[in-house]
Amino acid sequence: MPRNPSQSCLGGRVLILEGDITAQPVDAIVNAANPMLYPGGGVSGAIHHAAGPELGRACESIRSQSHPEGVPTGEAVATPGFGLPARHVIHVVGPRWGQHGGREAELLAACYRNALRLARELGAESIAFPAISTGIYGYPPEEAARVASVAIREDLGAHEHPRQVRVVLHGESSLRTFIEHARFVD
Repeated sequence: MPRNPSQSCLGGRVLILEGDITAQPVDAIVNAANPMLYPGGGVSGAIHHAAGPELGRACESIRSQSHPEGVPTGEAVATPGFGLPARHVIHVVGPRWGQHGGREAELLAACYRNALRLARELGAESIAFPAISTGIYGYPPEEAARVASVAIREDLGAHEHPRQVRVVLHGESSLRTFIEHARFVD
């Protein structure tokens, strides 16, 4: 694969690439969050670190004001981007593989749809997603790529905004897996 490989889909509206989600030149980035919005490892830890301590305080405010029991799986909430290039961080809680009675695909698709809906509400023209739930939540990357790509394709088919969606993967192997298993065309 060439250095910094990527693939463009859906007439250029979707770009799949390897990179650092915290450095993407987009209006909103998606955080694969835990229900309490605490900084974790992986994508969540990187986003919290890059955004600075204000992000943690904004997440605490969400917990105390509207989600004291935690953000439900499949749902999305937003905070400012603070120290990030992105103006907004959209936090989604992905499903843990094997812990939702066979509803994992439905809940994962809801993460993508709800993030895209919230991006529209925020006026975001561009958004960057990680591969939600494929890390410590154990979702098989091949299946996650299929679910994510179908949810994104269907949403973009129904809406003009956001105009650009990036799927930002960590590592060449993850990028290859996503490109191989994504279903951006029927």
